[in-house]
Order: sequence, then structure tokens, then C-alpha cells
Amino acid sequence: MTSAKEISAMAGFGGFLQQVTPVVLTFNEAPNISRSLERLHCFDEVLVVDSGSTDETLKIVASFANTRVVTRPFDSFAGQWNFALREGGIQTEWALAMDADYILTDEFLAELSALGPSDNAVAYRLAFDYCIFGRKLSATLYPPIIALHRHKQVHYIQDGHCMRAQVVGTVGQLQSRVQHDDRKPLARWLASQAKYADQEAALLLSKPASELRIQDRLRTLMVITPWLVPLYCMTVGRGALDGWAGIYYALQRGVAEAVLALKLLEARLASRQEKQQHD
Repeated sequence: MTSAKEISAMAGFGGFLQQVTPVVLTFNEAPNISRSLERLHCFDEVLVVDSGSTDETLKIVASFANTRVVTRPFDSFAGQWNFALREGGIQTEWALAMDADYILTDEFLAELSALGPSDNAVAYRLAFDYCIFGRKLSATLYPPIIALHRHKQVHYIQDGHCMRAQVVGTVGQLQSRVQHDDRKPLARWLASQAKYADQEAALLLSKPASELRIQDRLRTLMVITPWLVPLYCMTVGRGALDGWAGIYYALQRGVAEAVLALKLLEARLASRQEKQQHD
């Protein structure tokens, strides 16, 4: 396995890492940000776009010599990313879009250092290993995303609670995986799910069924996915092999689906009540 020190040495001799600026979005990420930044010391600069953290996040970021912080009040994930790419002062041709709970492995850094994109290559997708309290799960529902890109040729759009990178050109796939390891408190996760569910419900209700993916059509039925998703995680996703970490992940996914189902049901009942009042 290539050590972090060797990775840094490769970067110093002209590796592709020198052409990349990691960009990290933060808001009260003290439980995560140190572990993420420790894996980024081999980059010349790391841009941190903070949304007004009130915990120890910025103090931790300041302890890393290669970081630069810009602050922008949060409006949407797409808004934050477009600001970072257009107004963040990125000096390299390539940017690596990261959440504060992404951990770059030695294998990933080695692959990135040796990367030689063609002139037609605009972006690369990253796949993930999902971790629960540091334990890597056998599988995850977390999809690959476009995260490494020529930042001047990328624009982000909001899609429910997620953002998606829009590119025109060749998109490759990196083979090494990034670890996703969020260790923020459960109460914070639960509060986030309520906000995310509002956005997802609005998106699902705004589209006709014919335009929805199969999994989203199941979500609109409201009574299927809250039990089907955790069952899938434990069986097909091999969560049963991961012990308590697998159970924790399955329960998380079930709760997320249940909150979304409640939001959809709430909207349906409110619409029915409003219709009855007008009749």
C-alpha cells in the first residue's frame, strides 16, 4: 500500500495532484473535518467553503497550513458549489468536490496522482465505501457521483435535497473508492432528514409518475419503502454480515424513507382537506 508520505512525494514531482484543488463544504463539521483534511495534506491548497459554522470547525481548519476558507451563507448545495467554482478563486484546472465526511484512501490518492486525463475528459465519477463509526460496510445505497472535474466546464443544479454536476463532454470513472464516514450526532442526522424529506417530497410531487424512476414511484406509494429499503440493506446489501454497523445503516435508511413517506402523506392529506373546504 502506498503511504501518505509517498503520495506527497509523488505530488511534489509533478503528479496530477498538483493540478487539483479539493473543495470542501462545511457547516458545523467538527466531528468530521479533521479526519478529512488529514488526507489532503498532499495538495497545494484546499478550499473550504463554510456556511457560518458555530462549533470548532473553523478552528480545526485553521490548524492545517494548506487550507483557505471563504464564507457564504447557505442557500442550497447547488448554490454553494457554483459559488465555490466561480468565485472561490481556484487556481488549478481541476477541482475535487468533497463533503467534510469524505476520506481519501491511499489507493485513491495513488490513482489520482497517476491520472493522465485526455483533452476530451471533462470529469470523473467517484464511487464510495460507506462507513459507520469507521467500519466499512459490505455495500451501500450511496451512488457514484461526478466530483472530479474541470471546474470551469461544470455547473451544479439542485435535484431534491441533492445537487448534481452538469457537464458536457467525456466523463470517466475512477476505480479506487472514497470512504464516506459521517460521525455527526444522531440528533443532527435526524434533523437533517426532516429538511431533506421536505425537498424530496416537493420534487416527487412536482413530477408526473411517468417521469419518476422506479424507486421514486415506490416512494410515492408511502407504505412500501420504509420497510423494503432496510430489508434490502440487510439482505441484498449484505448488512447482516456487518453486525451492528449494518443494522445501524439499515435503520437509518428505513427512518429516512419513513420521514419522506410522512411528508408525502402530510401533503396528500393537506391537499385533500383544502379541496374539501372549497367544495
